[in-house]
Amino acid sequence: MLRRVIYRHVNFCRISFCKIIVAASVSLLCVSSFADTSYEQLLADEQNGDDWLSYSGGYRSERFSPLAQISPANVADMKVMWAYQMQPTGISGAGLQESTPLVANGIMYLTESPSSVTALDARTGNLLWHWRPEISNEVLNIGFPRINRGVALLDESVYVATLDARLFALDAGTGAVRWETKVAENSVGFSLTLAPLALDGKIVVGVSGAEAGVRGYIDAYDSATGERLWRTFTVPEPGEPGSETWQGDAWQTGGGSTWLTGSFDAELNTLYWTTGNPAPDWNGDVRPGDNLFTCSVLALDPDTGEMRWYFQYTPHDTHDWDANQIPVLIDAEFEGEQRKMLALANRNAFYYLIDRESGEFLLGEPYSYQTWAEGIDDTGRPIVLPNSEPTREGNLVWPSLQGATNWFSPSYNPRTQQFFVPNRRMGAIFYKADAEYTPGAPFLGGGEQALDGDNATGAIVALDAMTGLQQWEFELLTPPWSGVMATAGGLVFASSNEGIFFALDARTGNPVWNFNSGAHIRTNPMGFAVDDKQRVAIIGGQTLFVFGVE
Repeated sequence: MLRRVIYRHVNFCRISFCKIIVAASVSLLCVSSFADTSYEQLLADEQNGDDWLSYSGGYRSERFSPLAQISPANVADMKVMWAYQMQPTGISGAGLQESTPLVANGIMYLTESPSSVTALDARTGNLLWHWRPEISNEVLNIGFPRINRGVALLDESVYVATLDARLFALDAGTGAVRWETKVAENSVGFSLTLAPLALDGKIVVGVSGAEAGVRGYIDAYDSATGERLWRTFTVPEPGEPGSETWQGDAWQTGGGSTWLTGSFDAELNTLYWTTGNPAPDWNGDVRPGDNLFTCSVLALDPDTGEMRWYFQYTPHDTHDWDANQIPVLIDAEFEGEQRKMLALANRNAFYYLIDRESGEFLLGEPYSYQTWAEGIDDTGRPIVLPNSEPTREGNLVWPSLQGATNWFSPSYNPRTQQFFVPNRRMGAIFYKADAEYTPGAPFLGGGEQALDGDNATGAIVALDAMTGLQQWEFELLTPPWSGVMATAGGLVFASSNEGIFFALDARTGNPVWNFNSGAHIRTNPMGFAVDDKQRVAIIGGQTLFVFGVE
């Protein structure tokens, strides 16, 4: 069916100029009823296999699809149902795609780097509309690529955070801008690369920029108006709790970015958000102390932003081991007691379980090769080995600054209590250098030389979520940059750095299907259903592929 593409320019008095592409067609879908995603629907996201309404497939961040039509018995028949080619942006350096698409009521919403939003017919891949903000080629992104990881849905709006540190609400049916808010000042190094998290009447975002010496924070905005409701800084100022872990004025440039989407427990009414490295990255001499609340998970009151508890994974981090990984919420029996827990496979190579009601440390086990810690003590604090700090001459430590895992998502199967982790196995020579803060410039205090080639490999690892012990691993030739998704059909979908999208049998780790995307894969798989047919999606290079079995 031929489709006529209409270009129209929309200019609102309160917002900056943007470009919307609307695809007019005789589709069965009505533009005026694209999506009306209620908070109640978001609460039930994990149980609704037809839709995928938030970044991690639900507030618990399991990235688990309850759909079971596709299984080890028939996955060999899975094929491409449709594909969508990303739109050119004209922004240099915006070639990587890290978006997780969302699906609501048969409509797919995704971002295209650096900050555009696209709506597609989830049945066919036909373009419905495309919105592109005006972003300068001069926008700052220090220490990370020009990417975006996705949108949030709430009521009749789509929410997107932009590389130049703005937050937009778009009409879900047309892509028209409802409101725009400036979150931070890009000229000093702040940026937004995450998918926002939609709560009841609130949109929560975090910031990137620790490599520029920013002071990180988490913000909540009114979903209807864009008004800021609260802000919680991750580095305390003098006199606040945790300020004793900083000396002098180091807190003002302390880092602690919040650049990955958090998780939410509605029953406990608690928001969980992870934080990044202190600044400067590799020279800890200028910031002695534990440097709270960097490299931590924070439990926050979603109504006020008040911190209820914290847990710091890597005190006084000097290896750029952000704790910006996805916190997964697990309810299960642990050592004979029913617990509400938070599980996280950390960049520092240890897997953790924490009681998410109290913040009590429960478990810390290595899941990857590391040379910096003897282990984790009974309080959850690492037992740091001597001679593992960066030096001016260079010091070899495992893992590298990219970590044993990174931003890409793990997956948890609540039916089998398996925790699946994409694992990077790479060491690095860490260097320390002098650091002088200049607004809008790198504030690093050193660097690293990664061990590439034969010294770097990867794997998809299955852990027993209650013990952290490895059940199986599927080795990869190179360290992965993409996430995983488990399904009720007994599969784990994952990707290799070489562009192979594949499925593993969740029980054994044996490969049962693969597809060569022909391009680098740097995102997370997700799942949905249309017309009662299970679908799986991944982005390879500049192409979104949607798979199914007919």
